[in-house]
Amino acid sequence: MLLAIDIGNSNIKFGMHAGEDWCCHWRAVTVSGKMADEYAVLVSDFFYENGFTFRDVTGVVIASVVPETTPTIVELCDRYLHTAPLLIEPGIKTGLRLRIENPQTVGADRIANVVGAHALIGGPAVIVDCGTATKWEALGAGGEYLGGAIAPGFGLFSEALAQGTSLLTQVRIEQPPSVIGRGTVQAIQSGLFWGAVGMIEGLIQRITQELGSDHTTVLATGGLSHLFAQHIPAICSVNPVLTLEGLRVLWELNTP
Repeated sequence: MLLAIDIGNSNIKFGMHAGEDWCCHWRAVTVSGKMADEYAVLVSDFFYENGFTFRDVTGVVIASVVPETTPTIVELCDRYLHTAPLLIEPGIKTGLRLRIENPQTVGADRIANVVGAHALIGGPAVIVDCGTATKWEALGAGGEYLGGAIAPGFGLFSEALAQGTSLLTQVRIEQPPSVIGRGTVQAIQSGLFWGAVGMIEGLIQRITQELGSDHTTVLATGGLSHLFAQHIPAICSVNPVLTLEGLRVLWELNTP
């Protein structure tokens, strides 16, 4: 069984894959300074709840955008899973033509998202990832990764608004009862929620125009994607395991 791990700034996503399906997947908060033993206890608990043990893992693949946490997870793999993980780093096989200026600077999660989308639907495609950062990726019709766009995640917008003002508070990002907020909290929610919808939709439209195709598929992933996708007709589907699926494909491409 393959264990895929996506180390993000806010969460670490884990997924167990066997045969043709993801048996289970879950999230844990990324905690700076947490030890490998602590993460091992957490993973062991999730395994137990789903009927697995450490011995069931035959391979591990890791994408990370948090360099200080990567060695901790690698230590977990070495000590508890007795497996050297495949790290998604510059130079690995992706199955794509990387038509970007400096492939070495692209985050491993972005590569995994595009690889996963290419494996599932081909191209052209736009992939939207609504996480700690919001990312749009452009995939050409012939499997070319063309680059994309990055903006702060919408949770960061809420935090920045509260920290940068004296009277406005941080609110939960959710759809308000109306666009016109009847109070301050609803007004903030409206600005954040509908502002996010407009931003996501606007970038999708502009990227699609640059791709120049009438048959572009738009996929969404990430923890907040389900909140916005139902209000954006261009989004064809939400895939919560898209990054993990990309990691699985990368594992197959780079493992004998």
